[in-house]
Order: sequence, then C-alpha cells, then structure tokens
Amino acid sequence: MTDTQPLPERSQIVQEHLDAAGITGRVRELPGSTRTAADAAAALGCEIGAIASSLLFVVDDEPVLVMTSGRHRVDTELLAEQLGAASVTMASAKLVRETTGQPIGGVSPVGHPAPIRTVVDAALDDYDTIWAAGGTPHAVFPLTFADLVAVTSATPLRVAHD
Repeated sequence: MTDTQPLPERSQIVQEHLDAAGITGRVRELPGSTRTAADAAAALGCEIGAIASSLLFVVDDEPVLVMTSGRHRVDTELLAEQLGAASVTMASAKLVRETTGQPIGGVSPVGHPAPIRTVVDAALDDYDTIWAAGGTPHAVFPLTFADLVAVTSATPLRVAHD
C-alpha cells in the first residue's frame, strides 16, 4: 500500500477506534490474504500463536466475540463452562456480517456497529506483540495483550486446553 492509497472504509473505521483508544498500532494492508492465522503469520513473519483470530460464537443466544490465539482451536465446552453458559455454537457467516459489519477472515476486535461482548484468549499474553485483523481479509494491526483487553473491554479466559 502506498501513502496515496487510503485504507478500505472498514479498515479506516478500525483505525479510528484504535486512535480514539490511544493504541499506536497502525492498520496496514498486506498483499496476500490474512484470512487464516497461518496466512497472517506467514505474511508477517511471526509465530502463529501471535495471531489474534476473531471468531464469533452464539453463547446462550448472545453473540460473543472470541479473540483466540492462532495456535489452537476454541474448545466450546471449556468456553461454555467458563462463561456459565448452556450452549456455545459458531455464528453463521450472515450473523458475523450483521453483528460486526465485517467479513469472516477480516473481523477486527473493534469497529463494529455496536459493542460486542468479547473474550480474549489468555494464551495471547504469551506474546509481546499480537496481530489482529483490521476489518478486511488483507488488513492487520499490531497491539499488546493489555491493549487488546482494554480496547475491547474483554474478559481474559482460557479458551482451549494447551
């Protein structure tokens, strides 16, 4: 991306939220897709675990955004237990778009039409810098675990057995 090419609108909204929260990381577009944690880690030259993958679940009929380390899959039984929920299921692509305003593979932790209850995987605290999607499947931004928890008003939890 050159300085003359603006970020896509969704990524501009994400950057505005980051700026308002005092987070210094800048949203950047990468030439390849960052749709999966493996794609993003390869493009950024970082460990897959430093990728904060955004997954939307339906927890007892409420959308919950789970920011999980790219090094594992969310254990829905463990998540349900920790949240005191009767059911946890993956959200449909339609619900992801309706809730976040962003496409699967590009869902940012911020920049949604309305606040979303958010859980941040405690395993992300193992990394000095983590990378999250910036509103499109080609956009990412760096931040710290503490910044991610703060900007999303998230609850840090274990979401998988390591």
